[in-house]
Amino acid sequence: MKKAGKTPKGGAGKQKKHRVSNLILVLILLAGVAIAGYPAFSDYWNSMHQTRAIAGYAERVAELSNDEYAAVWEAALDYNRRLASNPNPWAMSDEDIDDYERQLNVDGTGNMGFISIPRIDVNLPVYHGTSEAVLQNSIGHIDETSLPAGSIHPDEDDYDKVEYASHSVLSGHRGLPSAKLFSDLDVMEIGDVFYLTVLDQTLTYQVDKITVILPEDSSELGLFPGKDYCTLMTCTPYGINTHRLLVRGVRVENDKELIDVRVTADALKVEPLYVVPFIAGPVLLLMILWVVLFAGRKKKSRYY
Repeated sequence: MKKAGKTPKGGAGKQKKHRVSNLILVLILLAGVAIAGYPAFSDYWNSMHQTRAIAGYAERVAELSNDEYAAVWEAALDYNRRLASNPNPWAMSDEDIDDYERQLNVDGTGNMGFISIPRIDVNLPVYHGTSEAVLQNSIGHIDETSLPAGSIHPDEDDYDKVEYASHSVLSGHRGLPSAKLFSDLDVMEIGDVFYLTVLDQTLTYQVDKITVILPEDSSELGLFPGKDYCTLMTCTPYGINTHRLLVRGVRVENDKELIDVRVTADALKVEPLYVVPFIAGPVLLLMILWVVLFAGRKKKSRYY
């Protein structure tokens, strides 16, 4: 007869191996959850970064005096006017680059404003240039093209008479696991609208052409006499990226009834779809850990 309180030979070793096996399974589970949740977490994190950028830009614009505001806007329009008369805008000197980087840079971060595309539900900050640092979580402006200020002063109401040509090209990544960006740009259709917010002015563009080009083809990105265009560009086909998808919009009059004048406020909202996994996930994992590692300790051994 075995004495009470004694553990049979090998019992402690089996119990230890059992706990190690359970721990390994839990670690595998945690790794799987981390991998599966990375895209959602990264997109959420980048959305918060984009929200802060948009809010910071709006706050800085609100701090501008009337004279400062007018000077920034007039300088941007003058830049586009000078670019329209440049016989070779694709060749930028160091002086041209310095001039470009000063334009619309009211908060010193390179943020030029932001773009809102209702069809694909994105509100994204727009920055100078297309460096990888910019394109990882924002939209970049191709520096050889017109500033996203157009060629029509916000106070003008005649959108059929464009004084000089303007064509701003905005580029965004597609298919990043860390951010949505222009991933859904291919669902855009002729007639859709998107909005640029520059300083605190809204510029409305209506899609009038969608095309696919080779990366080295710039024929669709130049200036067109008498037109105020903005083109959105991303890689295509999805995951292959051998070509470029262009969604071009022509400047149209703002529709006061349809424009969401609180784009910045809406961008500050956090979607519950992103929040719930980060609340429920840790709770679920703690429950699993408790069941696997600690629940068994409550059971009395038959050897006691």
